[in-house]
Amino acid sequence: MTLTVWVDDWQMQCCGEDFAPGDVVSWQLLEADPEDYADVVGEDLAAGIDFHEEHHGEGEGAPTALEVLTVNEVHCRLAVTAGSAERMHRPVPGSTVLVAAEKADGWAKERPGVRFSGYLVTARRVADPP
Repeated sequence: MTLTVWVDDWQMQCCGEDFAPGDVVSWQLLEADPEDYADVVGEDLAAGIDFHEEHHGEGEGAPTALEVLTVNEVHCRLAVTAGSAERMHRPVPGSTVLVAAEKADGWAKERPGVRFSGYLVTARRVADPP
């Protein structure tokens, strides 16, 4: 059975370890709420995200050993929401660009008009942690 895991760009940039398809990783997984990712990846892709990777103290339990199958960079456009009193940039629905990646290191090649937001990773559980 494969799982889809969201990995935030900032978590990788802060203290994540590089990974690539074929690698076995040991990640703390938290159940994902599709609403948290709908604006970034669209409702259909968000509905398929099973977990998000967390290594900043949230969550409980032992890390899960996973074999990474695929890695996709997620890029999207950001804009201030019209009529919002906040001046925060938010993902623009429908602007998602997925790019297959050979390696994830928290950084991605800049793409015109969009910003790198994170990774969608497909993986399968393995018996023993790396």
